Amino acid sequence: MGPLTSNPAPRSPRPAASRSRTMMRFAALVGAGAVLGTLARASVGRAFPADDGVWPVSTFAINLVGSLVLGALLETLSATGPDDGWRRGVRLGVGTGVIGGFTTYSTYVVEIDQLVRDGHAVLGAGYAILSVLAGLAAAGAGMALAAAAVRARRRRSGAGA
Repeated sequence: MGPLTSNPAPRSPRPAASRSRTMMRFAALVGAGAVLGTLARASVGRAFPADDGVWPVSTFAINLVGSLVLGALLETLSATGPDDGWRRGVRLGVGTGVIGGFTTYSTYVVEIDQLVRDGHAVLGAGYAILSVLAGLAAAGAGMALAAAAVRARRRRSGAGA
């Protein structure tokens, strides 16, 4: 047995051109995903337009669904291995791209402002607070559901929990 060293041989860094191509691929994944997510959000918004002075149901639902799906996605990816290769591509393309394009912080803020300007300050404040709390709960629920699904799948496959 040879001597133990605390300094393993350094890895050769990836060439800059390779890193640049990888970054461009990831940027393209995010951009393509954002287009898809934005189109989906616009479709939901057109199907369920918000009425003045009432709870903005479509934006609220969009953001909750996005939080749930993002929580589930990230939990699933983290349970399957490190954030590299295809996992990083899925996280960026689906998580940052599709879900980031689907959810909408800007519309949420505009709707709060509009509610307050229209004399519905209590409704606007309630919408602001409940959106954040419900979004956190939805993300947590997505993570819990995904963790349970991963555990169940591992039990079925005999890999243990």
